[in-house]
Amino acid sequence: MPSKRSRAADRHLTWVRGRIRPLTPLKRKPMLVSWRYRDRKSLIQWFDPRAWLIFYGCFLATTLFFWDVRFLAPLMVISLIVLFTSGVTWREIRRAFLFIIGFVFFFAILTFLTGRGGVEVYEQEHLVRKLAAPFTIFGWRPTLKVTVERIFFAGSQFVRVFSIAVMTILIPYTLNPALYGVTFKGLGLPDKIAYAMDLTMRFIPTFGRDFQLTMDAQKARGYELEKIEGGLIAQVRKLGPIIVPVTIHAIISSEDIIDAMDLRAFGVGPRTWLQELHYQTKDKILIGFGVFMLVTAVVILFLGYGDFWVPEALIQSLAK
Repeated sequence: MPSKRSRAADRHLTWVRGRIRPLTPLKRKPMLVSWRYRDRKSLIQWFDPRAWLIFYGCFLATTLFFWDVRFLAPLMVISLIVLFTSGVTWREIRRAFLFIIGFVFFFAILTFLTGRGGVEVYEQEHLVRKLAAPFTIFGWRPTLKVTVERIFFAGSQFVRVFSIAVMTILIPYTLNPALYGVTFKGLGLPDKIAYAMDLTMRFIPTFGRDFQLTMDAQKARGYELEKIEGGLIAQVRKLGPIIVPVTIHAIISSEDIIDAMDLRAFGVGPRTWLQELHYQTKDKILIGFGVFMLVTAVVILFLGYGDFWVPEALIQSLAK
């Protein structure tokens, strides 16, 4: 009879290619994951994360103030400088970057083709060329009016949204996940809101990981995701083996987090943070530059500049 010790040891052994090898212990996956952050020698990580978020807020407000491409161009240059000095590789942001740029480019082209969205910015259009289709649809001939206002409005819209998108997409890749909570707390938010922002920043990558794991598990069981056909409702119904487990797991994980916070008496008193952040001279310079940029934008708006702009010389040349 084998002893208890030998039977316990047998449970940790496996037969692999004619040899007995110890089993690799299963690792428990973390409840929450974060974005693909890593330490880089970049311009963004050189500053305090609180200072960078304040500068980002000033940059965002300044960009939204303008429709004039002459003022939007320097802001786009700043966003490109930040992008090229961020240390983030193309492989890391390829999918998100292509999606956002494609989204911005699509709406800029849609605005140019339809003219919608610019009617609130400009009232008069100066025709450059009128293109008509060689066919008709139920007596209606599709036409495209190429005007100076549409061209400049589409360009201004692209530069505006592109600058904001570039600055936004870099935040999760350059902000240390261990500093999420203390960063938002350092910006003056209460402990509950700061921790809620921390969980929110981690929710999307965690949800993406669970979705990928569930999809791989269902494929291993013979679920053919590529053969889903039918209408919208039918497709959603057939995605139930993926949507239902991911949703239930998200609810259970949130309850586990709530229980862990209750056991630690979260919210009873002021929370202490393991790490502390202190402003340095470079951080104050960055904040000062952001505030100066925002104040300058407000002054420019009060002086009557910054609205939609079209070169007068171009309009006069078309009038001739």
